[in-house]
Amino acid sequence: MFPLNIIIITTVIVPLNYRFCICGCSRAEYKILNQCCPMCEPGNRVFWHCTEESSTTCVPCPEFTFIDASNGFTNCFPCAVCDTGQGVMVKKVCTRSSNTVCGPLEGFYCIDKNKGSCTLAVEHSKCSPGKYIKQAGTASTDTVCGDCIGETYSNGSFSSCLPHTKCEDLGLTEIHPGKNSSDAECGNSSAESAIITSSIIASILVISVIISVFAYVWKKKRPRSDHTGIQETARSFPEHTSLTVHGEGKNDKRNSLEEIQLVTDYSEGHGKRSKQY
Repeated sequence: MFPLNIIIITTVIVPLNYRFCICGCSRAEYKILNQCCPMCEPGNRVFWHCTEESSTTCVPCPEFTFIDASNGFTNCFPCAVCDTGQGVMVKKVCTRSSNTVCGPLEGFYCIDKNKGSCTLAVEHSKCSPGKYIKQAGTASTDTVCGDCIGETYSNGSFSSCLPHTKCEDLGLTEIHPGKNSSDAECGNSSAESAIITSSIIASILVISVIISVFAYVWKKKRPRSDHTGIQETARSFPEHTSLTVHGEGKNDKRNSLEEIQLVTDYSEGHGKRSKQY
């Protein structure tokens, strides 16, 4: 005779396990209409479910869709779009068996992820003047800033604080002292400034004198008008000689020509009499 415990195991547990095996589907199967069908491979979807006479019929996912695991789906999933408005860009393109992988834009870092893909990123913080970049931002971390202390400065874009310029070491005068956000401002000494100012004033005076002399010489060399020559010739005649010089009006043009001829004739005759004496 069999022991009582063996009888209980045989009559209770074995039938339950048998029903479990019949009702449950394996990991590579999916259940449809109380029937276990083989799953499709990643990148494929179900076209026809299996029957008692045939297995599952699978087809590839269409373009811009995917399924990244073994499945019993009749439709593929649409590929994710990397939206630059969310601070992300395409890091890895979508395939039939894998979704699009997005990453943060240059100068951004990710603050929200889903299955290894970034869905939202924000811009790295910028260090303000008086601070330096202690740790540069990465795709997953923000920028870390540090304070400049002592006689050092940074405009916010330096990777370390720089020492203030020593104006006296350069032979210059400090115009504005340095701050944590800016360097010291140097300039020429008062004596050098006076010498430079005097040189500029002297140069201006020399140029002014040269221009004045040039203008005076040019004015002296300018030829005299015809009327001036005629008047000087008339003044050389004896007092009893009468000569009238008319203007340039239309009615006086003929008289002017006759008077000029008279002056010429008189000059020639006067010259001949001089020779006779």
